[in-house]
Amino acid sequence: MKIDLHNHTYRCNHAEGKEEEYIKEAIKANTKVFGFSDHAPMDFDKKYRMDFSQMGEYETSIKELKEKYKDKIDIKLGYEVDFLEGYIDKRVLEADVDYLIGSVHFLDKWGFDNPEFLSGYENRDIDEIWQVYFDTIKKMAQTKLFDIVGHIDLIKVFKFYPKKNILEYATPVLEEIKKANMVLELNVAGFRKPCNEPYPSKKILQKAYELNIPITFGSDAHKPSQVGLYSKEIEKLAKEAGYKKCAIFTCRKMELVKF
Repeated sequence: MKIDLHNHTYRCNHAEGKEEEYIKEAIKANTKVFGFSDHAPMDFDKKYRMDFSQMGEYETSIKELKEKYKDKIDIKLGYEVDFLEGYIDKRVLEADVDYLIGSVHFLDKWGFDNPEFLSGYENRDIDEIWQVYFDTIKKMAQTKLFDIVGHIDLIKVFKFYPKKNILEYATPVLEEIKKANMVLELNVAGFRKPCNEPYPSKKILQKAYELNIPITFGSDAHKPSQVGLYSKEIEKLAKEAGYKKCAIFTCRKMELVKF
């Protein structure tokens, strides 16, 4: 993919490889703009994210790579921030970065996308889970703290689908995303998961296009070999929905470019 803004580093404790290896893979994949957005620190679920003490080192290392490879690729710096009320930290929100991805990985502290906590689905109504999840995404959009919505339908990761049409959940949320001037991420990590499709689904993406919501792309790579995977598939999906341009960010300012 030409634009790839969602990628991780070893600091999150569940990714591997050196940052420079990711960059080399991105250059091989003919990526023009590549962004690191590692899991931002917070005082919850600490084993799956960097520590606050690592923020400076993380930001410096990416900026150094940006300078080193400036003639080959445009490197961006961001964070993927968990939207969990009571745990979002001012140090992250005010960081000197190009963009912030807002994501929901927890419902009332239940890590619903983590295989370790798969049993959490057993005693819950799936329609209710989907409703709570999208209500949480809606709250996140209403804060207007973030630039990009990460993997909007992550709740489908283990193929537990609701009885209702997914647009009944997603449409009100997309309307809030539009009001907040946020960008919708097309994330290929779903191809590597049990759901075996990207985030968002084609239905949600088509509705986003109807609402004139900008998009961007992300490998969501946790190892260098995942950089640029499924590029053709995700760009084809975007074009089929009607998109011709996608968003990039510099110092929290959005620009639309052809992909």
